[in-house]
Amino acid sequence: MTETVEKDAYQAGYEFVVVANRLAVNRVTAKDGSTGWQRSPGGLVTALAPIMSSSGGAWVGWHGAADETLEPFDHDSMHLHPVPLSGQEVEDFYEGFSNGTLWPLYHDVIARPLFHRHWWDAYQQVNQRFAEAAAKVAAENATVWVQDYQLQLVPQMLRELRPDVKIGFFNHIPFPPPGLFAQLPWRHAVMKGLLGADLIGFQRESDAKNFQRAVRARLGFYIKSDRVFVPWEDDAAAPLEGFTADPARGTAPRQLSVPAEGTFRTSEATAFPISIDTDRIVELSNDPKIISRAAQIRAELGNPDTIFLGVDRLDYTKGIRHRLKAYDELLQEGKLRVGKHALVQIASPSRQGVETYQRLRDEIELAVGRINGEFDTMGHTAIRYLHHSYPVEEMVALYLAADVMLVTALRDGMNLVAKEYVAARRDGTGVLVLSEFTGAADQLRQALLINPHDIDELKAAIVQAAVLDREDEQKRMRSLRRQVVSHNVQRWAEEFMHRLHEL
Repeated sequence: MTETVEKDAYQAGYEFVVVANRLAVNRVTAKDGSTGWQRSPGGLVTALAPIMSSSGGAWVGWHGAADETLEPFDHDSMHLHPVPLSGQEVEDFYEGFSNGTLWPLYHDVIARPLFHRHWWDAYQQVNQRFAEAAAKVAAENATVWVQDYQLQLVPQMLRELRPDVKIGFFNHIPFPPPGLFAQLPWRHAVMKGLLGADLIGFQRESDAKNFQRAVRARLGFYIKSDRVFVPWEDDAAAPLEGFTADPARGTAPRQLSVPAEGTFRTSEATAFPISIDTDRIVELSNDPKIISRAAQIRAELGNPDTIFLGVDRLDYTKGIRHRLKAYDELLQEGKLRVGKHALVQIASPSRQGVETYQRLRDEIELAVGRINGEFDTMGHTAIRYLHHSYPVEEMVALYLAADVMLVTALRDGMNLVAKEYVAARRDGTGVLVLSEFTGAADQLRQALLINPHDIDELKAAIVQAAVLDREDEQKRMRSLRRQVVSHNVQRWAEEFMHRLHEL
């Protein structure tokens, strides 16, 4: 076991520490060639910045450049503690284990996960480095909030280093059913790593239950009302006191009774669905410049009757191929017509060094080229495909320009694009076609919910969205907006922190 940190080393630390794969800032280069730092625009940073400011917070993460070591620095009321990664560690820990093993496994094995032992070795080493950095900057009895699947071992590693701190963990992606999770050779280590946290947050109730079922089946820990009773037992290979082998589950233990008082601690695993910075989106949607830009976008597309919009990171979990197939068939059948209807597909670059993503990009661009080659006219394009990332101002203009938002993810922890579209529709119009396999589907029940694997159902929803009665459209959107506006990302962070402190 890792030795605990000496108390004198952390007495002058920070009361609130966030541990994430990336820092809360991006490096920027000015026109004169000088470099500096700019706060990341993501919702997580937006949600936690006020807590950072009020409690004197620190953010631990990688700064984005391999083979470079930076000293800690301050920016926008935050203390930033960079964790260095070598080029080999980026390849093995991030591109390898995080995104070649965990990402596909946690997204229902849509792509085949790869299990390489040297990737796992790198994952452990990097998680240990993050845990040691957090232990170094946290004050006595501080609160530490660890973020996402890249750092699942950090809670337990940090607990061994700093048993005084309160630890939270939030998993931003789905957690797989126990049968799929069982494929992971290092499943026990990952579960015990997560159980080092006092509170483990998931996007959906089903994700929390999947984790609980995996813990019960594989570790045999007693669970009641989302509370996992974790025995004080260091030797993972030894039988736990009060447990016995269950022949039906191989060597997995099954608990016979509630652990005796004083022989365990508890870790709560429950759902805390994340949201967006709705105030910012609403503010931008009322900006005259952005409203004008939305009108310009419609004009550039030839002012069609219906603009369909897809906004995704270029990832095989997003269902872009299914969306293109459905749209293609509707054009073939004459139910959609170029000039009257237009699809804008934003595909933000993602993990361009990974072969799976390179193949996906080739497939999607080939499909778009074929569809456009068959259906384009001299004045109109069937699909406007854009392989770019855009600032939030341009995204809000696109949300305002689009009549229908298509979210066809095959598996998604939440999908914040769906919520951003709803927040931007300040006039109460617009239709959201939403995959039932997104976390957002649990909350946005008035969307047109679809199974993206069912191409006929997807096609029917696209056609329905294009001709939906205006009264029905507005009724649905009003309900969606009430949900999104009242449950913003600040509320998400506050509720998580409140529950963590209750524990």
